[in-house]
Amino acid sequence: QVQLVESGGGLVQAGGSLRLSCAASGRTFGRYAMGWFRQAPGKEREFVGGLGWSSSTNYADSVKGRFTISRDNAKNTVYLQMNSLKPEDSAVYYCAQGTMSWGNAADSKDYYAYWGQGTQVTVSS
Repeated sequence: QVQLVESGGGLVQAGGSLRLSCAASGRTFGRYAMGWFRQAPGKEREFVGGLGWSSSTNYADSVKGRFTISRDNAKNTVYLQMNSLKPEDSAVYYCAQGTMSWGNAADSKDYYAYWGQGTQVTVSS
């Protein structure tokens, strides 16, 4: 049974930083791509960034240069470092794990089979 548990969300002022973590269990972590998505009230869930099994990365244009995804396979954890945060970054952030092993950092929700419960990020202006 795959479980993904996010942590690290909170309230931060514009220009500040947060680091989200997502601890995974249930499958051999290093074989799977991991993704971060976010959903603001009244909006669709959108891709933030992804990290392939080989550590290739892919980011949404809105976060490029500000957000960084990394993984620690020994800890079965993926991270999302968020710098220079803006009020429009406020959302519930979800991590997700790819369906197939040896996958790349895809930006489609359909690529990911397992999802965490989400963690709230609020950026005040």
